[in-house]
Amino acid sequence: MEIKKILVANRGEIARRVIKSAKKLGKKVVAVYSEADKDLPFVSEADESVNIGEPHPLKSYLDISKIIEAAKKTGADAIHPGYGFLSEREDFVKACEDNNITFIGPTAKSMEIMGDKATARRFVRSINIPIPPGTEIIDDVEVLKIEARKLGYPVLLKAAAGGGGIGMVRVEKEDELSKAYEQARSRAKSAFGDERVYMEKYLQSPHHIEIQVLGDGKGGITTFPERECSVQRRHQKVIEESPSTFVDEELRKKIRDFARKIMSELKYRNAGTVEFVVDRDKNIYFLEVNTRLQVEHPITEAITGFDLVEWQIKIAEGENLPDERDIRINGWGIECRIYAEDPVTFLPSPGKITELVEPKCTKFFWDSENIRLDIGYIGGNSITPFYDPLIAKLVARGNNRSEAIQNMLQALSDIKIEGIKTNIKFLLEAVSSDLFKNGGYDTHFIQNLRKK
Repeated sequence: MEIKKILVANRGEIARRVIKSAKKLGKKVVAVYSEADKDLPFVSEADESVNIGEPHPLKSYLDISKIIEAAKKTGADAIHPGYGFLSEREDFVKACEDNNITFIGPTAKSMEIMGDKATARRFVRSINIPIPPGTEIIDDVEVLKIEARKLGYPVLLKAAAGGGGIGMVRVEKEDELSKAYEQARSRAKSAFGDERVYMEKYLQSPHHIEIQVLGDGKGGITTFPERECSVQRRHQKVIEESPSTFVDEELRKKIRDFARKIMSELKYRNAGTVEFVVDRDKNIYFLEVNTRLQVEHPITEAITGFDLVEWQIKIAEGENLPDERDIRINGWGIECRIYAEDPVTFLPSPGKITELVEPKCTKFFWDSENIRLDIGYIGGNSITPFYDPLIAKLVARGNNRSEAIQNMLQALSDIKIEGIKTNIKFLLEAVSSDLFKNGGYDTHFIQNLRKK
């Protein structure tokens, strides 16, 4: 089944990213935008664009009826959701199906199973994949205290719904537990409309390792080399790299086998990511499945040469999966997320970009240069408080890790964004540090960096 016109149900850098791959395949593209985004470059880069309403996401990018109406109005026969917004909403997938629109992503069933972390934990446990020691959903703080004593402090409280570190609270001792429990429930309810939480044992010196997969919906799965995502603030990723300095060949095979088994049992379709936490003794524990494209997908593209968005579209058209034997690690990739935020507090810093100078790079994919910039804005655009403050993703490739680091440091030094605060200064400090250059760092990277 050939797709002719794709509506991109997203904004900013990921909308531009999808538009480029879709056009490369000869597809017509429709952009949807809110009033706040009318001057952003993705709007004019599409073949058609549709205003879908007010700046608040609930009245634009999260309004399923408006997205479907825009697709029908423009004759789009497929929708790519990007990430965030409606990308992991099973009701959105069903709405596409009800209107004979191809959803470029997984099935609603996969989202239903993996969208609820408690359900996901039960699913992977049933197929003998290790999960971190923890509990089921708990709605009584006294029961929580009893279970925390069994697990031993520190513990993590986690929201059953959603992701991105939202609703996650680390608890060091029992007298902090009641307050942390209410905090986690409140954040979860505000973000996801679901206040359920569960608890896990906090693992020492953990590494956040994930595996990119493509699935055919029938049990066939292609896996890619791991991504190391341990540089995080507020449990959200800031710097990622592939491959990982912590992962040896034995661990790489084991973690890819785990990911393949989970997604095969799920009969997963299209692109997705299986996330794991790996402790200092290299014990692997399932964390979650992201039923969508990941923000950090370009580093996988950097070291393999595969265009993952192109493959998302091909799979939606019924094409067979690429052969895993053709996927090889070629060099090293590092991604830095550039945010409109204070480099010390990491608090958002919206405002107008008065000047933007890009580093020398390929405008798209890996033609010759070793720097890629996926950016959602140009000079004169404003970062509004309505959306995630991600400005751009800067990706450096090298023949080895040292070369990739040097390329990244040069690009971070070259890029210039004025008028707002950004985290570029922090990224330079982090990537140039001995802690990063030596590799083997874990999820405590930022706090260890700031101790020095």
